[in-house]
Amino acid sequence: MKPVTVVIVGAGPSGVSVLERLGANAAELLGDRPLDVHLIDPCRPGPGRVWRHDQSPLLMLNTMAAHVTMFTGAGVACAGPIRSGPSLHDWARRRGEGVDDPGVARELENLSETSYPTRRLQSHYLSWVFDRAVAGLPPGARFRHHRDRAVDVRDHGGRQRVVLAGGGAVEADAVVLAVGHQEVELSPGQEAMAAHAERHGLCYLPPGYTADQDLSVLRPGARVLVRGLGLAFTDLMVLVTEGRGGRYSEDGPDTLRYLPSGEEPVLYVGSRRGVPFPPKPSYGLSSPPPLPAHFDPERVLRESPGRLDFFRDVWPHAAKEVGWGYYHELFTAHPDRVRCGLDTFAEQYAAAAWDSRELSDLLRRTVVDPADVLNLAALDRPLGEAAFPDRAALRRGVGRCMRTALERRTDPRHSAHLGAVHGLLSVFGRLPALVDSGRFSLRSRAADVDGWWAGFFNHLASGPPPDRVRELTALAEAGVVRFVGPDMWVHAAAGRFEAGSPAVPGDPVTAGALVEARLPVGALPASRDPLLRLLYARGGLAESGGTEDGFSHRTGLAAVDGRDGAVLDATGRRHPRRFALGPFTTALAGGNFTRPGIDPVSSRLTDAVARSALAAAASSG
Repeated sequence: MKPVTVVIVGAGPSGVSVLERLGANAAELLGDRPLDVHLIDPCRPGPGRVWRHDQSPLLMLNTMAAHVTMFTGAGVACAGPIRSGPSLHDWARRRGEGVDDPGVARELENLSETSYPTRRLQSHYLSWVFDRAVAGLPPGARFRHHRDRAVDVRDHGGRQRVVLAGGGAVEADAVVLAVGHQEVELSPGQEAMAAHAERHGLCYLPPGYTADQDLSVLRPGARVLVRGLGLAFTDLMVLVTEGRGGRYSEDGPDTLRYLPSGEEPVLYVGSRRGVPFPPKPSYGLSSPPPLPAHFDPERVLRESPGRLDFFRDVWPHAAKEVGWGYYHELFTAHPDRVRCGLDTFAEQYAAAAWDSRELSDLLRRTVVDPADVLNLAALDRPLGEAAFPDRAALRRGVGRCMRTALERRTDPRHSAHLGAVHGLLSVFGRLPALVDSGRFSLRSRAADVDGWWAGFFNHLASGPPPDRVRELTALAEAGVVRFVGPDMWVHAAAGRFEAGSPAVPGDPVTAGALVEARLPVGALPASRDPLLRLLYARGGLAESGGTEDGFSHRTGLAAVDGRDGAVLDATGRRHPRRFALGPFTTALAGGNFTRPGIDPVSSRLTDAVARSALAAAASSG
């Protein structure tokens, strides 16, 4: 019987998740037909490039060990079968023995459910997940890993021909592109900064994965401007401080002091908000809120005929969902801080529109302390519109924000804020249904969904471990990190880089180095991946976006069908045998790792991609 052949390009977590789902769904969709799977990537399957073992042992996940799984477990609402597997913590406890790295072995001995694992430990877990995925392929299946790069995919006699950089090709019935974050060409603004650096002997590091960058160019004691205060900045901060011999001293139960090695540069950092991401919470909810409760994409579409505007049509429902997560926890975990029971509040909350007088009156009657009323605007812009007379005042203001954020995320008295994060995650999981509807105006999709919403979500839900915020506070006290302010601007001027903020007028900072502390945005047509570039040039991949009412927007993301990742070509046609998923596509799915027991978009999408690829492959006859 002729086998069905599927090629997966990319051996990182997304590719391995597709591999596992192929094995899980093969019996239903292929029957007795044998399955051949080819995995193409020069990197080790499982970790891929980003999660490889060969990186600093100081770099960590921003998720607790018990909250990381690669498996489609109970709670995932997908068409394919559930195949539960251990979380990272459970794997470490039961199967972590045999790890040949002494540092990781020591980490395993002390790992708890609430530990933040190193990326080296995660690399071992992902390698084990890959081995299990291969073992989970159906009887008679054949698997091959090609340590090579795919450089072309062509239609070939009703099938797909995947051309390899090292010569040769693989014939397939379906192809899944899971190539992950892309290295991209510099934007015009970045090219200008790079050219300025070259002319004047300065240093410019464009957006990129921090562990891959040569940070030795940031000399000890040198001033370095840094744009970005998210996770890429956290990695940079760690590698040029503790990674260069600095260390921390506990001067008390809540006091951390940084002891410099003398090898550190001085980092002048800023961003749109001017403050770092809040840390991940170190506690759980007393009673997880029943979600979704107030964010229903079908209702939004019914009530908003025509083009959707995010803030007019979607945000009131989304904010109410976030608010329900917050107030559900406040009323259940802290009944002494409210004046009525949850059931009474829930009924009146459901009847009141977001930002209405009715809701304000309800909160004034039922919440004892006005400080316990959820303020989403303050969470979005912690510094507000404050102006500071000098950088010392700004440092104190940012310090207060960091202390507040740390207290909220480490003290269960503030657990309502974790409830808000759960509401935020609920919105994130259902927003793709609205995006895939095609009803957003192009302007609102660009500025509000891809812009403000993505930034707001990442800021509140994707922070570092709490210890990183403590360390940043110590670095600021030591003068190794200095804050530029919100709405940071950077100019190339007078043979240097210059930066400032409207919040500290008339006091710019000059430096000889500039680091863009963030991952590259988009992929097409600027991707440096030869496969994506070629497919785009031929019209086999299309960049999403367009022009509407005189407004033009290009996202840099490859257009795919959000339901199952089917690739859309330049004419909008769905390719019957090509699928793609990951951060270079329009399929909004979040990260590769999910929390056990929930229903994440990423797990649903991976299952749908695998099922559609198998169905397409099986149709080849």
